Amino acid sequence: LDINASIKGARFVRFCDAFGIPLLTLEDVPGFLPGTDQEHNGIIRNGAKLLYAYAEATVPKVTVITRKAYGGAYCVMSPKHFRGDCNLAWPTAEVAVMGAKGAVEIIFRGKNVEQETDNYERTFANPLRAAQRGFVDEVI
Repeated sequence: LDINASIKGARFVRFCDAFGIPLLTLEDVPGFLPGTDQEHNGIIRNGAKLLYAYAEATVPKVTVITRKAYGGAYCVMSPKHFRGDCNLAWPTAEVAVMGAKGAVEIIFRGKNVEQETDNYERTFANPLRAAQRGFVDEVI
């Protein structure tokens, strides 16, 4: 997500809410776009607009995670944490704080990265952990 996508998404969510149109969110978001340009122009402020739009919407909200749902960008796309009515995920979806390789490099400090990445992906890079914790209602 970048600034423009966040603003556009927030306006769309508020428009649908104003006219009673239910929201179906197809989510594939590996994170917010990094960079000093985005930071200087207010990615946090504009990302919060999307988060507030989803949180304040009163229409039914259904989210389908199709591939990646990482970090703060996942949090602004109508998760269960912010009153999403129904969250579904494909079996190949990944719900996590960050990607497997980045997590492994931090956890294992660069040792056995390939082996540990494979292990991490098998263990955590699937929607079953999120479903066990109640973040995903059903794996479809």
